Amino acid sequence: MPDVLMPQLGESVTEGTIGKWLKQVGETVAKYEPLVEVLTDKVNAEVPSDFEGVLSEIVVPEGETVKVGTVICRIASEGDGHPEGTTDAGRAAADSAAKAAAQASNGPASGPAPAPSAAPSPSAGSGAADGRPGARGRYSPAVLALAEQHGIDLSQVPGTGEGGRITRKDVLAYVQGQTAPSDAAPAAPTGPAAAPTAAAPTLQAPPEPSAPAAGLGGGNAAWSGTDDEVVVEPTAIRRTIARRMVESKHNAPHAWTMVEADVTKLQQFRDAIKADFKRREGIDLTYLPFFIKAVVDGLKQFPMLNASWQDDKIHIKKRIHISIAVATDDALVVPVIHDADRLSIAGLAHAANELAAKARGGRLTLDDVQGGTFTVNNTGAFGSILSQPIINAPQAAILSFESIVKRPVVVDDAIAIRSMVNLCLSIDHRLLDGWVAGQFLKAVKARLASFGPETVLY
Repeated sequence: MPDVLMPQLGESVTEGTIGKWLKQVGETVAKYEPLVEVLTDKVNAEVPSDFEGVLSEIVVPEGETVKVGTVICRIASEGDGHPEGTTDAGRAAADSAAKAAAQASNGPASGPAPAPSAAPSPSAGSGAADGRPGARGRYSPAVLALAEQHGIDLSQVPGTGEGGRITRKDVLAYVQGQTAPSDAAPAAPTGPAAAPTAAAPTLQAPPEPSAPAAGLGGGNAAWSGTDDEVVVEPTAIRRTIARRMVESKHNAPHAWTMVEADVTKLQQFRDAIKADFKRREGIDLTYLPFFIKAVVDGLKQFPMLNASWQDDKIHIKKRIHISIAVATDDALVVPVIHDADRLSIAGLAHAANELAAKARGGRLTLDDVQGGTFTVNNTGAFGSILSQPIINAPQAAILSFESIVKRPVVVDDAIAIRSMVNLCLSIDHRLLDGWVAGQFLKAVKARLASFGPETVLY
């Protein structure tokens, strides 16, 4: 009987969390059919089955985190004693009976042998038949958990995500809409009985904690609390992000530095061409591809920043793969623009736009999130003007671009209004020092200042 192991979903990923079993014990599994959803700090992935047969045992339950290579389930093939033509229910019963027989044959039992009927039947554990809405749908774990928690049918929930995808916010809005009428005061009775009965007891609902604000726990976080506070149970992916951030801060001694850059010419250039670019390319021309281009050129000059500290050695990467931080409903993901140094500004714009859309639509693949050598963090999109990003280990550095702000500055002993942006760099001090970090930032700053009407987009 083949064992299915926790796969390694990405470089440096050593463990994964079971998000959602897409098959239940007793169900038939085809080869390459999605079997389970696994969460890591880098990607949520549906793991296909390498075997054909019947899911005979789930070893690792949902929400549990295990090391790569751990047995997570077992699949019984036809050769394992399942008569051809047997139904799923029959196969489950056969599996259960086989287990009971095996336990009985192992010697005197300390207690009553488990009855075959104790095994979950297909009807009690599969898909929508068990009342769990959308168990077979293409929904995120967060959406499925919320649907289960509130007992709603996801087919009734309008989706506002890409392609009509249902997001966590959609589910919460639907739940709020469903519960609003019951929370309202009952309509006043009509007719003679309208006079209140003095003897009727007054029912007062106990105080309930307020729902957590968006972003508190993310995804399917369970919450509780009192009048004074809300206690949120983090989701599996939130826990993973938290652990990885702690590991990065613990393992890599962070140093931080910042410069400001004058991007007045870049802003004027982009404002002049963005409408035409949108018409020709079908996507918005943001500042991000210019920022990435400047970083790539800086990394070519100072390849020590395109490196990592691994096994007490410095690994300098010859190829430049830029990770870009993308915020989603549930978490922060970091897809990768591979070989970014081979792309033009227009090419970088398309690559960043495609990855961001895939990330927010939950369509990132394993290849999309692997191999990053340096991370760009566009915190300016949130209006931030200063930040201290945490390194995306084992990379050596991460650079945040803050908001572009117009303000008075001194230029040639005169006061001028310029468009300024802060560039915030965190480095792993084990392999990088202030001098090289400063030289890199100086190069990026100069490149940004050089963008203007002469810049070639293609």
